[in-house]
Amino acid sequence: MATIDIRTTQNVMIEYELASLRERFFGFFIDLLLFFVIYFFLLFFLATLFGDFITDWGFRFLGLMQLAGLMLYHFMSEIFSNGQSWGKKATNLKVVRLDGQEPGPGDFLMRSLFLLVDFIFSAGVLGAVLISSTYRGQRLGDLAANTAVIRVKNQLHFQLSDILNIQTIEDYEPKYPEVKQLAEPDVLLIKNTLTRYKSWRNPAHAHAINEAVQVISKQLDIAPPKGRQTEFLKTIIRDYIVLTR
Repeated sequence: MATIDIRTTQNVMIEYELASLRERFFGFFIDLLLFFVIYFFLLFFLATLFGDFITDWGFRFLGLMQLAGLMLYHFMSEIFSNGQSWGKKATNLKVVRLDGQEPGPGDFLMRSLFLLVDFIFSAGVLGAVLISSTYRGQRLGDLAANTAVIRVKNQLHFQLSDILNIQTIEDYEPKYPEVKQLAEPDVLLIKNTLTRYKSWRNPAHAHAINEAVQVISKQLDIAPPKGRQTEFLKTIIRDYIVLTR
């Protein structure tokens, strides 16, 4: 299982599973099918309305429009679906930036333009070779945009329902009412950090725990604990559940 560590804008490391070549191929294949369904539907519609006016030159022009349309499809679908085209949604994949920021229109545009080189002109060979051989599974479009494709659902991450399984007490008195300033992704990040530390007790994950404590303490403007950092983070999660559920 190939993974990648990305430092968020809150200066906390998160570990993601990289998408495999097979997963990315199936996602792209689904996108390709959907695009051609849309393309031929529009072509049939135009031919019905303007068939008498379409010349041989017009059909050659429509051929060029296939390439432009495919890039436009990927560009628009990834923008409006937060890094997930329809094919990526079907295969639970997502585009992320390696610097921890959210991908922007420029990043998605760069990825779409390089589809011509990665998949179209090279028949997919170049893209497959780069995804299989590069450390972060990046094709040219990813390298140019500083992005990678990850799995959205994986065993390293949890949903809010997992957090709710933490033992709570009905008459529990929250210790840190400031936790109401946190958002759900913040609490999920803390839970993921604790789980990774519990599974793999090594210096890297211990450092991640320490970073999480420092960031949360600064964000909530509370004094960081002098010891037992994991208990502090568990208390933060428990307080959040009690105060926001």
